[in-house]
Amino acid sequence: MKVKRYIASTSREALRQVKEELGEDAVILSNRKIRNGVEIMALADAEMTHLVQQDAPAPGLSALNRYYESQNDFADTESFSKPVLDNPVQQPSLHENNTISPAFARDIIAEIQAMRSTLEDQMATVAWGNLTQRRPDKVKLLRTLLDCGFSPLLARHLMSKLSEDFDYEQSLKQATSILTANLRTAASDDMIEQGGIYALVGPTGVGKTTTTAKLAARCVIRHGADKVALLTTDSYRIGGHEQLRIYGQLLGIPVRNIKDTEDLQLTLSELRNKHMVLIDTVGMSQRDRMVVQQMSMFKNCGSEVKRILILSATCNGKTLDEIISAYQEEGLSGCIITKVDEAASLGVVLDAAIRRKLILHYVANGQKVPEDIHIAHSRYLVHRAFKSTAKDSAFTLQDAEFALIMATKGDAETLPSVDKSVAGLAYD
Repeated sequence: MKVKRYIASTSREALRQVKEELGEDAVILSNRKIRNGVEIMALADAEMTHLVQQDAPAPGLSALNRYYESQNDFADTESFSKPVLDNPVQQPSLHENNTISPAFARDIIAEIQAMRSTLEDQMATVAWGNLTQRRPDKVKLLRTLLDCGFSPLLARHLMSKLSEDFDYEQSLKQATSILTANLRTAASDDMIEQGGIYALVGPTGVGKTTTTAKLAARCVIRHGADKVALLTTDSYRIGGHEQLRIYGQLLGIPVRNIKDTEDLQLTLSELRNKHMVLIDTVGMSQRDRMVVQQMSMFKNCGSEVKRILILSATCNGKTLDEIISAYQEEGLSGCIITKVDEAASLGVVLDAAIRRKLILHYVANGQKVPEDIHIAHSRYLVHRAFKSTAKDSAFTLQDAEFALIMATKGDAETLPSVDKSVAGLAYD
């Protein structure tokens, strides 16, 4: 029996080699992915037929029965030279021999998984080729969404909601409407108008202190310096407390340093007549265990402290997902997006806000206090996300790479319902 091994970059190329050498009726023995591509082990049909004929069983006998029959024949020939035992050894039962070794089972499972993966890749390529031919406008829109920074997960879900009869321009307009409807924003200047106690939380370097100063300045302009209080828990960073203190001096607001939950509880009790209390927190990695303790301090201080997550528009999607997951466990009242002026695209951070259903209060686009902070408008932000597409970027996907994106499984989280006027466009 001559088993031949074929290696090629794709399954299609390997199968072509098999057919050319062994013919259309060749038997595929194995198919698995290797470092350089795909490996196929094959056998000619004539070889397999010859092998089967040699091992053909007697009519009506199972494999185990044939085994026992052969053992009986061997015993009969041996009986001429050896005495028969008084207590012959019993033949093993069928259940004792009808087992599969764990190693063999693992090999079979690995083989099946490799074949399944190969078939999925081939089917995805075929499906993508059909879609490209049938709906080039839809493919163009998918490329636009990905180039703008929206995740493949959200893009796939969004594409499934678009009308089939629309061309590219109509589909783009519909996609923009869906994204706008599902980007939740606060009504006008809610934080400043309603007042309350707000803790600005988030990782290091996202602009929490500067954003705290901007919000304080807006409130001072609206309600006066005597109605605003500034607190900070940032006693770790060199100069962190002093930076906020300088902003407080410019605004005419004293700044208090908070050490622990007891101190926070006592201070908030003294400031209960203030219209707005803003707490600047120490920045820490989303993977730091102290995040949970920090969030618990605000939760257990005896007052309603609303936690606002500060997100940088310059972060990548995976980092944003990690940050939101870490801080959302204890509950968030919304978010503020900073460094909009530094981001290559707004699609990434808007995608995270939409999928995680965060309420967006403000966007910040510079260091000026209080000028560089603005009320969030969903329509404007989505429009700007589509306008900031990078051209000829190293991160722009090529045509051949889109099949891999489409083949990936997964659905976006269920998005919130919207006003009836756009209910037909929003996600179910």
